[in-house]
Amino acid sequence: MDMSKYSAKLQAIKPKQRDICYAAHIDRCIFQLYNFILNEHYNAECARLGIGGAAVAYRTNLNKQNNIDFAHRAIQFIRGSQDCYVMIGDFTKFFDNLDHQYLKKQWCALLNADKLPPEHYAVFKNITKFSYFELTDLLAINGLENNLKGRRALNKKERVLTPLQLKQNAFRIYKNQNCGIPQGSPMSGVLANIYMLEKDRKILDLVAAYKGMYMRYSDDFIVILPKVAEAAAVQILSEISALFNSPESPGLELQPNKTQYYHFCDNKIENCGLVMHRQADCSNRYLNFLGFTFDGANVSIRDKTISKYYQRMRRKAKTIAQSNGYTRFGRRISKKNLYNIYSVRGADNKPGNFLTYVKRAQSPQRFGKNAKMQLILNRNLAKIRGFLKKL
Repeated sequence: MDMSKYSAKLQAIKPKQRDICYAAHIDRCIFQLYNFILNEHYNAECARLGIGGAAVAYRTNLNKQNNIDFAHRAIQFIRGSQDCYVMIGDFTKFFDNLDHQYLKKQWCALLNADKLPPEHYAVFKNITKFSYFELTDLLAINGLENNLKGRRALNKKERVLTPLQLKQNAFRIYKNQNCGIPQGSPMSGVLANIYMLEKDRKILDLVAAYKGMYMRYSDDFIVILPKVAEAAAVQILSEISALFNSPESPGLELQPNKTQYYHFCDNKIENCGLVMHRQADCSNRYLNFLGFTFDGANVSIRDKTISKYYQRMRRKAKTIAQSNGYTRFGRRISKKNLYNIYSVRGADNKPGNFLTYVKRAQSPQRFGKNAKMQLILNRNLAKIRGFLKKL
């Protein structure tokens, strides 16, 4: 998946590719079953260790909480601290680098077993030594173009490859060998949490000793240390970095130049990266976590997220405008779908849209009414009409 984006700092497109794997139908059903089984064990272990609030992604017992709730909890903790240091970071190619032997060890420990039961071991082998086709190869084998139309046609097929096609194209099969699990399988999330279980416990224990907060959402995490001196914050956060990069849990790589540090005091927040680490990321003026920006006083949805929303809106409007509102068969294109997906008209319908998310963020239980968020809701209809007129 191409996730390249424009970097204002580099004044150029910053390339970013992410490999997403989709399981075959039968494998998917098996992975879903073991995702449920392992999640039950994982939730019980979190409760036993008292670390249920640390890992918040891919959980099945958090009462349908989402990014809004987790970001709200972290930001409210910062506000309540009045004076604190904050560390935000993520891991390089998290799912790609998970060590198979360490994962197996953690899996055994979760089941309180010396070795994996035969059925669990079969799933372990399948999820670690997986084989896969590239999407481009599947499209080519089926005589389809590598575009949206071709991918949709492939998804509609009852069977992507016949047994004969599979045999004839065996040379196109790639095999995973050394490390990593497929990002996108039904059980990749719970395996990531199992992998991090011991690490989460150690870091939470360290942070709790200073009455702080540690929260991890997949490979993104936040650490908050209230009312500590600058020198103490430098030492504690260095210890946390060392814990993440410890060889005891191989495969984790916390890059200093992707880690951000902030100091919050008197309702103001400042990037203090250079004080904490000479290679820290000092590019962000305000704190960004789970899609929300906090400037010390106000919370808003990240500019990058809003920008993506408008870009997609514009692309959809462009398709309608360039065809003068008619298909090549002379049928009129309804704008209903455009308004349902990108305007407040579809925000209250199921399954909802981006503006549904904005409204939830503004609920009294979360961040409340917010001028910048409200501007998105007020402007969207005018934006759509503007895009349709311009193109």
